[in-house]
Amino acid sequence: MTHPRATLRLQLHQGFTFDDALAQLDYFAALGVSHLYLSPLTTAQPGSMHGYDTVDYGTVSAELGGEGALRRLAAKVHERGMGIVADFVPNHMGVGGAHNAWWLDILEWGRHSAYARHFDVDWHSPDPALRGKVLMPFLGAQYGEELAAGRIELKFDPVAARFYVQYGPHVCPICPTDYAVLLQSANRADLNTLAGPFQGLTTQPDDQARAAAGRDALRAFVESAGTDPIDFALESYSTADPVARDRLHRLLERQHFRLAWWRTATDEINWRRFFDVTTLAGVRVERHDVFEAVHKLLFRLYADGVIDGVRIDHVDGLADPREYCERLRQRLAALRAMPPFIVVEKILAHGETLRDDWPVQGTTGYDFMNDVGALLHDPAGAAPLAEAWAAISGDDRPFQDYALDARREMLAAYLPAELDHVTRALHRIARELPATRDTTYASVHRVVAHLAIYFPIYRIYPVNGLRSALDNRYFDVALEAARRALPRASLAALGLVDAWLGGSAPEAAASAGNSGGGVKAPRTAQAGAGSAQASTQSNPPLSHALIAQRTALALFSQLTAPLAAKATEDTALYRYGRLLSRNEVGADPDDFARTPHDFHVANRLRQRRPFGLLATATHDHKRGEDVRARLAVLSEIAGDWSATLRAWSTLNQTHRRNEGAAGTLWSPGPTVEAMLYQTLVGCWPPDLDPGDEAGVHALAERVAQWLLKALREAKLRTNWLSPDEQYESECQAFLFDILAPQRRDGFLQALAGFVARVAPAGAVNSLLQTVLRLTSPGIPDLYQGTELWDFSLVDPDNRRPVDYASRAAALDDRAPAAKLEEWRNAQVKLATVRRLLAVRERAPELLREGEYLPLMANGAQAAHVIAFARRHGNAWAIVIGTHLAAGLLDGDTPLVATERWEDTAVELPKGLAEASLHDWLSEITHTVGNGNALALRDILKAMPVAVLCTLTRG
Repeated sequence: MTHPRATLRLQLHQGFTFDDALAQLDYFAALGVSHLYLSPLTTAQPGSMHGYDTVDYGTVSAELGGEGALRRLAAKVHERGMGIVADFVPNHMGVGGAHNAWWLDILEWGRHSAYARHFDVDWHSPDPALRGKVLMPFLGAQYGEELAAGRIELKFDPVAARFYVQYGPHVCPICPTDYAVLLQSANRADLNTLAGPFQGLTTQPDDQARAAAGRDALRAFVESAGTDPIDFALESYSTADPVARDRLHRLLERQHFRLAWWRTATDEINWRRFFDVTTLAGVRVERHDVFEAVHKLLFRLYADGVIDGVRIDHVDGLADPREYCERLRQRLAALRAMPPFIVVEKILAHGETLRDDWPVQGTTGYDFMNDVGALLHDPAGAAPLAEAWAAISGDDRPFQDYALDARREMLAAYLPAELDHVTRALHRIARELPATRDTTYASVHRVVAHLAIYFPIYRIYPVNGLRSALDNRYFDVALEAARRALPRASLAALGLVDAWLGGSAPEAAASAGNSGGGVKAPRTAQAGAGSAQASTQSNPPLSHALIAQRTALALFSQLTAPLAAKATEDTALYRYGRLLSRNEVGADPDDFARTPHDFHVANRLRQRRPFGLLATATHDHKRGEDVRARLAVLSEIAGDWSATLRAWSTLNQTHRRNEGAAGTLWSPGPTVEAMLYQTLVGCWPPDLDPGDEAGVHALAERVAQWLLKALREAKLRTNWLSPDEQYESECQAFLFDILAPQRRDGFLQALAGFVARVAPAGAVNSLLQTVLRLTSPGIPDLYQGTELWDFSLVDPDNRRPVDYASRAAALDDRAPAAKLEEWRNAQVKLATVRRLLAVRERAPELLREGEYLPLMANGAQAAHVIAFARRHGNAWAIVIGTHLAAGLLDGDTPLVATERWEDTAVELPKGLAEASLHDWLSEITHTVGNGNALALRDILKAMPVAVLCTLTRG
């Protein structure tokens, strides 16, 4: 199987299994994709709707149909010459509950568990209550309250012959070192005999084998005598009796876990989480044995030809992403003859590119989603929309300031334990050196917090404990900002931390404390990893220092990445509302618009990795691709939109809650109200009549779900940790009031009328976005169902079931241009996708990796055109699209009237004179004249976009 030419992302769960995917295979093949891109296949927590909470890396999810169903799907896929790309989650596992055997084993045996080093657990916590223990912050209330209420119960599993404590769905095994006491508590001779093998037991590996033998005897006893004797012993630990409850408490205090209220996680968690999600524990995949255990099934499926490529989830969570990618590629390459296909989920900041030394095909496409999204926006709208937002919010700061505020809050309120882990790793380095032993924990903590807050990208990627020149380009931004913000007394500590975080090799860092307050430690990273390694080998004592420095760097990077994500994507993007179409994963709202020239530059860079994915929708997007495309139109009519916002706010003023109440903020508040109106404009279906009560109510239910999430993610007047349910209810009541049937001649009519006005230009944007994704360098990725209009909102709305039957029924051979008149049913988009996937099938190299040539437009409307050529050998494709169309459209069809183009023409590359070019979207063939230019009044008379090829459909 070759590398993909186009992928289709499918979200698998118990409601859409391998067999369900197989049932749609005819449609997927007819659409023209080459590979199914499947969400995680491994066994996840029961009922998981996403699969990212893996509990067993060794088995294919039974809820998805199991390995047999996966192999059936793969066999049929391969029969059609197609392939499978599997999403894989190496960074974290689902914990809590009762299904992760690795996690349960460390709860049972502590640091001597065979899996103790599989997870990033700090077994040496400075808190005596957590030393040698795993914090289990899953209780709904204070530990003492839950214990007294009888919700923490001691139980016995007769099949596993195991004692355990249960709290709701959560299971914590009791260490077998306590089995003797438990069995003897019944004061029965038979149980006393069974207690024998557990007497004097330790947690050492040899004693774990002895415990297994004791369990075998216990299991045999229960099989013959039943569980009544064991139940009698459990009565001694019943929470109904104060004495027994105290006995249970003392038993729990001896275990290798510490049950705790869920609120303690923020401050006291002593293991690495995925972001701030306490049900997902970080996995130490950088360890060779863990890497092999985590990937065993993946490697087997790849070796057997079941899967053909891998998508790596959240690569920035790993200790060393580059090293991981190298190891993964080496292992996969040894299993199959063809080069492995690997893409990584990576968020790139503005101006950042994927590191050249990562041996992967590319990213999953957030970078392209940002580039094409910014292209759809009119830069002239940035300032007036910012002024309108400042008037609404009372805050004229740029988005960057919102993000900095959010970073401070996230670090203080959501990630303080993670900040503590980095600080302690650095403080340990300080204590090892006489020159720096008096550097205090508090000073290091202060410095690390400032560096993390001002860090401009997700993370850096040092090699052997040293930052590269490229790393320093970003690290120095944070360093200088911290230097300006910190008190002068902290500058000496800043210099030390700079050195210990890879600014100097360990031997140089050791003397950095003598360099004077705030003076930069010498940059030695440019010497390269080889010199650091050589020093380590020639001076054995340095090995410990190097390990300490690498550990601190990994922890720092595993702090900055989740901090950036939580502060930006999950907080600031829900607070700042200049124009929500730029509030997207991987985007920067301050980077408001891109010119065609900017887009061409990005596409030429993209040619360096022609097998990277091109996405415009994902399972993690904030708004569907067509919501963003429609909202982008508001940048072209900024003044009108600002006036519309004011009018709607006045119209709906009577539906606000608590307005005018003394000392009370009204609900929903001006910023939430403004963002709600944008959301309604963006997601209103093109064919929804305001008089359709059922349709409007269904939309309101979806938007209400978005609204609740948006309010809590913003973390201003409510949040996930301590929700203000009254405020949330008032906001949702406002939404349902303004969309109530009695408003059909008021706000509903105004809303629908405004949508009707901007929707044609939004459809032009959508079709342009679709064409650019399918013709730019790389591999286009389709997200399930988005071949029709995608007016979805953030998850779970963007993961709703897809009506594949209607999509399959809409497939035919008619050209997209023939369907433009009825554009509201979205079949023009579906036809465009299918036609351009057919081009990619006919000439795979042409659009994937062919030469990319920006084309110039001349004439009256040159500013409203984007065009480029692709060439591979003798094959050509000319891509021309309408750009910023709002001011050019006259009717309700997304097409610029021919006369409006006047003399506008696109200049073609030399060598195409007299060439015959067939437009795959309109079925019109054009002959290039001697002037070597194409007049847009001819090229764009049937569709707002054109893809003209030297290839005919044939």
